[in-house]
Amino acid sequence: GLLWAPCAGPILGLLLTGAALQGANLATSLLLLAYAGGAATSLAVALLLGGKVFAAMKRSLGAGEWLRKGLGAAMLAGVAAIAMGWDTGILARLSTASTAGLEQVLVGRLAGGAATPEGAMQAQDHPGGAMMAAAGAMSAPALPVQGQLPPLSGAVQWLNSPPLSAEALKGKVVLVDFWTYSCINCLRSLSYVKAWAEKYRDQGLVVIGVHAPEFAFERDVGNVTKAVKDLGIDYPVAIDNDYRIWRAFDNQYWPAHYFADAQGRIRYHHFGEGEYAESERVIQQLLREAGNAQVTGGLIQAEAQGVQQAADMNEVRSPETYVGYQRSENFVPQASLAPDTVAAYDVPAQLALNDWGLRGQWKVGAESARSTAPGGALVYRFHARDLHLVLGPGVDGKPVRFKVLIDGQAPGADHGVDVAPDGSGQVTEQRLYQLVRQAGDVAEHTFSIEFLEPGVRAYAFTFG
Repeated sequence: GLLWAPCAGPILGLLLTGAALQGANLATSLLLLAYAGGAATSLAVALLLGGKVFAAMKRSLGAGEWLRKGLGAAMLAGVAAIAMGWDTGILARLSTASTAGLEQVLVGRLAGGAATPEGAMQAQDHPGGAMMAAAGAMSAPALPVQGQLPPLSGAVQWLNSPPLSAEALKGKVVLVDFWTYSCINCLRSLSYVKAWAEKYRDQGLVVIGVHAPEFAFERDVGNVTKAVKDLGIDYPVAIDNDYRIWRAFDNQYWPAHYFADAQGRIRYHHFGEGEYAESERVIQQLLREAGNAQVTGGLIQAEAQGVQQAADMNEVRSPETYVGYQRSENFVPQASLAPDTVAAYDVPAQLALNDWGLRGQWKVGAESARSTAPGGALVYRFHARDLHLVLGPGVDGKPVRFKVLIDGQAPGADHGVDVAPDGSGQVTEQRLYQLVRQAGDVAEHTFSIEFLEPGVRAYAFTFG
């Protein structure tokens, strides 16, 4: 914002999103003030210089007529450039050239040598990853210090361990994994985190899972305890229902991995799935820095099955979709949505890709939708190998039977792990259910799930 650039619009969107997520505080206020200062300064400079240039041109030309003709010719040239597509090529080469160097210098000075701040896009293509891949294990690059490991106090309960503190962990390499048990991205990265914990436990690595809930049912300690057992997690898990550890890290992602050295300094982080090889090399490097000369080499090959199997991202064209009205998108017909009211719904005969709707009697709340009569159904037009749906039984906890169809037919070989080939299944607990896994070529289909008893709650669709 202070430097100003043609991409100032997305920057403002990012700042506003951060302010909405974090609330009004000093950091967000200063960021917005910096943005406003950059905008005002840039516009003021443009106005002053433009006025002087215009006045000078008028004096030198001696007549406004020639000036108007020149501006008209320039505008026509611009129209021709846009029509021919020349403008995009020029902007692609020049739009960031004038600010990139200044930005890097400014970040370097303000951060005092710390790592360049990263967003979601950089998490997918981390510059350190390219450096590590190029350098190899023989000459790993130095990892910058990104700050001190924040306090781990504030958890409402710890599983598999007494409460741990950042101070008590000095001398150990620490991996902090923010996750929640119905998050498909967390589940798919979990097989790697578990493998690292097992491989490097006796070499000085401590893995801590920080369970920060997304949905209300994930605040139930009993639900989390059962999920930890079912998933085979044996390392310490802090239940962060009040998000105190989440805020201490200033975290915004599931999953998020933070790597701290034996001195209690964060040296690397990664948001989302992927880059597992790079993350494991970081663990090995930090263990060597801690004085362990016998660090096990090589990289683990996680054998993930079922829901935890890696997504086929080349085929995923459907986004995570929330059923509750607070964050729902692409619901059709939108005009029929009746928040917090029992209403009868129907689905249009034709759905475009990623359109979805309800059939039967439902009460749509902010976080989820609850069926209030037998025969309630959800329908989604999707394109992905896997389709998942976060579901929970009624308040009485009794199982709710369902029937899944793909393009009106039983799924057969394309059934998910929670569905039989004939499409039958049951909602027995509050968790993520895999309902479709296409066995052959991935294509666009219409998915439907009908619940034979009332009371089920539906939270979110995810794809893989």
